[in-house]
Amino acid sequence: MSRLRVMRGDERYQDGMFSYVSLEERVPQDHPLRAVRKLTDKVLQSLSAEFDKLYAATGRPSIAPEYVLRALLLQVFYSVRSERLLVEQIDYNLLFRWFVGLGMDDAVWHHAVFSKNRDLLLTNEVAQRFFAEVNQQAKRYMSDEHFTVDGTLIQAWGLAEELPQQGRLR
Repeated sequence: MSRLRVMRGDERYQDGMFSYVSLEERVPQDHPLRAVRKLTDKVLQSLSAEFDKLYAATGRPSIAPEYVLRALLLQVFYSVRSERLLVEQIDYNLLFRWFVGLGMDDAVWHHAVFSKNRDLLLTNEVAQRFFAEVNQQAKRYMSDEHFTVDGTLIQAWGLAEELPQQGRLR
């Protein structure tokens, strides 16, 4: 009987988690989001001064626009149907945490706060420039192969009019 138990493996209950492996190490080197993250980081860095102009010097801290925009890309890529679910996914999905830029123990925002920050950001021209630049830079990764994107998310953000001018999602 003990031999059978050893072959089967033991179920172990975990009270807490402590890991010596970073989020960076957990994401495979060949994962497609690595190229997207590198591309978006470059675009976000070029827009940093524009982001600085959007926020007051005093008051309650906001969600960094870089986090919001990366999270919105995840919402489209993975067809996450609501911000409530997106924030939930970011909370427990290590790949999502890594892509957005959060650490393993960083607090994740309340979905309503995320939505309000998203609304404020997407009404600004700098967000439109971000999506246009990412779309332009990502053309080399695009192909004629089919994949599905929830177009209602794009329409809801008011980006539908921008896409035909900058290239269609393929």
